[in-house]
Amino acid sequence: MTDAPAAEKPAATGYQIFRTSEALSLDETAHMEVADITPDLEAGIGAALEAGFAEGNVVKTLFSQPGFSLTHAWFKSGFPLPLHTHSSDCLYYIVAGSLQLGTDTLGPGDGFFLDAGKAYRYTPGPDGVEVLEFRTQEDFDIKFLAKTLPAWQKISGVISERRSAWADESPPSSVLS
Repeated sequence: MTDAPAAEKPAATGYQIFRTSEALSLDETAHMEVADITPDLEAGIGAALEAGFAEGNVVKTLFSQPGFSLTHAWFKSGFPLPLHTHSSDCLYYIVAGSLQLGTDTLGPGDGFFLDAGKAYRYTPGPDGVEVLEFRTQEDFDIKFLAKTLPAWQKISGVISERRSAWADESPPSSVLS
């Protein structure tokens, strides 16, 4: 293989190597698209971004090909992941840290599966959470179910409260260090 960036490496026959250090952000790969954007949703997402939404998470695409993708996500402590769905089945594996999913607290080695279209959200624990996200599609959408401006103002308020603490947080594992 050449020393070309990960996005430019040719696909190997039968196997491929990927490295977290070379992974592009999910935004850079454009594999995820926000679906059903309304003016209120657009304004709400804008407010959340202005409040520091991007400072509370790091999502890298480790591997993708038609019919499959793998991302590594680090959500910092208390990150307010909005209620949402994806257009693909998703399998989540917790690498480090913890999260609250409904009444269940999940930690390293735990995981959960969601069918495409199943609404969910979770709250990262006090040390944040790192998850591997396996999807049955390379390209997929995210559909936010919080569509009103007041809902996004609440999310933005949590972001504003947590933002200064996030500046000093490190990933709970050594994967991103």
